[in-house]
Amino acid sequence: MQPRVIAWELTNACNLACVHCRAEAQLKPSKEELSFEEAKALIDNIASFSSPILILTGGEPLLRKDVYDIAEYGTKKGLKVVLATNGTLVTQIIAEKLKKSGIKRFTVSIDGATKETHDKFRGVEGAFERALRGIEILKNAGISSQIGTTVTKRNVDELEDILKLVLKLEVDAWHVFLLVPTGRGEMIRDEVLNAKEYEKILNWLYEVQKNYDLEIKPTCAPHFYRIYYHKSKEPLPKHRLGCLGGIAFCFISYKGDVQPCGYLPLKAGNVREKSFKEIWMNSKLFIDLRDFTKLKGKCGRCRFKVICGGCRARAYAEYGDYFEEEPYCIYGAENRF
Repeated sequence: MQPRVIAWELTNACNLACVHCRAEAQLKPSKEELSFEEAKALIDNIASFSSPILILTGGEPLLRKDVYDIAEYGTKKGLKVVLATNGTLVTQIIAEKLKKSGIKRFTVSIDGATKETHDKFRGVEGAFERALRGIEILKNAGISSQIGTTVTKRNVDELEDILKLVLKLEVDAWHVFLLVPTGRGEMIRDEVLNAKEYEKILNWLYEVQKNYDLEIKPTCAPHFYRIYYHKSKEPLPKHRLGCLGGIAFCFISYKGDVQPCGYLPLKAGNVREKSFKEIWMNSKLFIDLRDFTKLKGKCGRCRFKVICGGCRARAYAEYGDYFEEEPYCIYGAENRF
């Protein structure tokens, strides 16, 4: 079993102060960040047995001066390197350097249809306009484009207007994240939508997918695939599409901790102590997550558990047990199709 996507937190430093920040990012970088030599060794090990998409994230990855060298090294090793940035620091020179380094796609978060909503969410005035400018500069450099949106009570009523903005920007993809209350997100737990509200959004996204020529992917919302296969009447696949943490996806922190995802704060190992390959293949945490018979509650009983699996991070945040049932899914014994 090989990883298909790895998100690597190059730094925990960031120039913004987002209310939902998983990383609880700081203005200054930590002294514990992996060095460039350690970064190359990690890429070598990943490439020795797999060729995943490698997402360079943060914090704000552009605050690392060697981000271009890391991207170039990963590209030369055969990885598809993607940059997750807030977009506010992008200039023409930076875009050209990113393109030259081999970055295949960038993703910028837009969390409101207006500057008022987005800037309040991001904690810095002017972030919205600077992000839009960064998107255009990166697109003009010839890099594939993606926008991410995290849904909370404060922006849920703007989703249709955010979609209009996404279409206007003519990007290649829109990934819609359902908030997992970890990191600073714990402080806005009261802004998390309830299960019925999530169900309404996921059904709406299903219809949007059908009507627009745009890659639209609900993220941290594995129960979307239950909705998709119920509505589309397509035969159920026999592999996981929903929660991929520890199965086809993992997260590497700025100091080398390997986690199932950035929102599930459990360590499978550290790349300074063991090779990434050894952690990926032999970690008990990952082995357990790959065993779908361990799921509890309605997730354990659900006929969609193989393709969905429920959000393990959300279950852990709610119950302290990552095998517990997905707390924001209405499907269960009382809600059979």
